[in-house]
Amino acid sequence: MDALPALRARGITKCFGEVVALDGIDLEVAQGQIHGLVGPNGAGKTTLLGLLLGLAVADGGHLEILGTPVGRALAAPDGVAGFVDGPGPYPSLTARQNLAALAALRGHGARTADIDDVLGEVGLTGVADDRVRSFSLGMRQRLGLAAALLTRPRLLVLDEPSNGLDPAGKRHVHGVLTRLAADGAAVVLSSHRMDDLAALCAEVTVIATGRVVFSGPLSKLAAENRELDYRLVTSDARAARWTALDTAGIRVVEDAAPRHDGEGLVVRAPVPALDELVVRLVHAGIAVRELAPVVSPLEAAFLALTESQEADR
Repeated sequence: MDALPALRARGITKCFGEVVALDGIDLEVAQGQIHGLVGPNGAGKTTLLGLLLGLAVADGGHLEILGTPVGRALAAPDGVAGFVDGPGPYPSLTARQNLAALAALRGHGARTADIDDVLGEVGLTGVADDRVRSFSLGMRQRLGLAAALLTRPRLLVLDEPSNGLDPAGKRHVHGVLTRLAADGAAVVLSSHRMDDLAALCAEVTVIATGRVVFSGPLSKLAAENRELDYRLVTSDARAARWTALDTAGIRVVEDAAPRHDGEGLVVRAPVPALDELVVRLVHAGIAVRELAPVVSPLEAAFLALTESQEADR
């Protein structure tokens, strides 16, 4: 059983009338892995997450969760929990009452200790007896995560779990998910935030127009985008521009806005050409004060993949 993936999907299709939401989706997620699911709006992410949570059934293909084929019933498979389109707690109840009610609806009792444990895991102990109507968006997200953790799932499915979280809350949630994966559970999360993916995920699947356009390690996704735009701030913008123009593989895209510590420009280059440019700047006595991607390598790769798919439609 340990060798089986937590999730295996082959050729999954789903249509809503004449609209094809999912078109032959393949996806595999190992136990103990945090797997990212990304794509532009309308790509089919929410539909796929709904299938994993038993909120809808596929029209075709094969879906296996935790070693068991998923049938035609609208029900979350055993061992699976999570939320799509954000959690929906009862605003008039307290956080603690919400979790107790949810446990009762699921057909199993929850001890007070269990509820206290999951509230503590997500950092809501101090507001456990506050009514949810007073909660911020980030606090509701954490309550939704607590509700999912109440069943101790082996597959956790989350839609934008960092939505509305402040930096401290995001760090807390990241810690919860990392510990869950370390204990052997699989996590599938949808996010538009590339920093979340880079911090959490071992692998990622990119969906565009209902199809998988990439699936694999994050490092491979970033490596496939060979040319990026970089902001370059130096002690002498004019000399840096001439040096850049004279370096093979470097294109000056635009002059960047002046900064308090110098002036800059944006250059487009693969990494080897960028390395050569830095060497030349140093040899010319030009101080490099900032050199950073305008867009992260992961985001650039994501945009390239999805925009290419849209153009082919």
